[in-house]
Amino acid sequence: MAWNEPGGNSNNQDPWGGKRRNNGDRKGPPDLDEAFRKLQESLNGLFGGGKKRGGDDGGRTSKGGGYGLLGLGLVVLASVWLYSAVYVVDEQEQAVVLRFGKYYETVGPGLNIYFPPIDKKYMENVTRERAYTKQGQMLTEDENIVEVPLTVQYKISNLQDFVLNVDQPEISLQHATESALRHVVGSTAMDQVLTEGRELMASEIKERLQRFLDTYRTGITVTQVNVQSAAAPREVQEAFDDVIRAREDEQRSRNQAETYANGVVPEARGQAQRILEDANGYRDEVVSRAKGEADRFTKLVAEYRKAPEVTRERLYLDTMQEVFSNTSKVLVTGSKGGQNNLLYLPLDKMIEGGRSSTGAASTGSNAAANEASARAAADLLQQQTRTRESR
Repeated sequence: MAWNEPGGNSNNQDPWGGKRRNNGDRKGPPDLDEAFRKLQESLNGLFGGGKKRGGDDGGRTSKGGGYGLLGLGLVVLASVWLYSAVYVVDEQEQAVVLRFGKYYETVGPGLNIYFPPIDKKYMENVTRERAYTKQGQMLTEDENIVEVPLTVQYKISNLQDFVLNVDQPEISLQHATESALRHVVGSTAMDQVLTEGRELMASEIKERLQRFLDTYRTGITVTQVNVQSAAAPREVQEAFDDVIRAREDEQRSRNQAETYANGVVPEARGQAQRILEDANGYRDEVVSRAKGEADRFTKLVAEYRKAPEVTRERLYLDTMQEVFSNTSKVLVTGSKGGQNNLLYLPLDKMIEGGRSSTGAASTGSNAAANEASARAAADLLQQQTRTRESR
């Protein structure tokens, strides 16, 4: 018979073996309502709650206990929110704050606060230089394949553009780098890529890459592009090594030729400068002589206008003296008809000149003989002039 059927439970027991709660008997398992009520009373006492009203177990607790628990929860939530809302930006960093998904501000180093969940922040180091390395096979202008390793160094220059304008700015940097590298290598001959054209290629790649990034507004600035030693494919590496050695021999021969030119050219320039100086000196001498002759002629014209006959005679005598001073023969005219012409030779002076052993002495004797002949001719001409004037 079931324990709760009429007449089947004469001992008035419950299923747990205890007496049923009649007439104030409390034995058996506890009541759930009573257990919850005791737990609430304990919490109210812990957080400053009030006592029961009316003094019986079935009364309601005071409202003070509920308010205390609610206040504690609010304090805990406020502490957690404040801890997550305050953040520190280092000296090398900047932070971009978005409010309701829209750009709000960019903050610098220091202690800052934002309001989650309506605000979001993105912090990045804007002073650290980052590097990206790219290597691959490229097709050159002369349709040859080369392997070109490349390193790009960059940093964030505009954090707002870096965060908002491009979804993945570093991926965009990689794509732009590959595009710029292929364009420059495709416009350069393989010999330049393998030997002396790497610096020029790096400059062109940097310029083109920065132009791409500025067009995309990624907020990235390229600081340095390094094109490392490019290499030909392994199948033709030996042939390219021979080409490089030949170019080195060419460069060595060119250096030797430049060294020789550096020794010869200054000497030739010195000779040319000396010739120019001699020519300038000769020019100055000729010009000065011409000016002197012109001045003398101008003065002579003035004297000629004053005394034409005397000046004419003087010019004639000076000219004859100059002519006869350069010859060892003197022709003397004796009469008016020219019948008694006399050829005068200064034999003594000529013999002395022939006996002279040195060229300098011979030159001096000839000059003395010429001067004596010229003086004799001048005296004779003056005598003839006086004779004509007396007649």
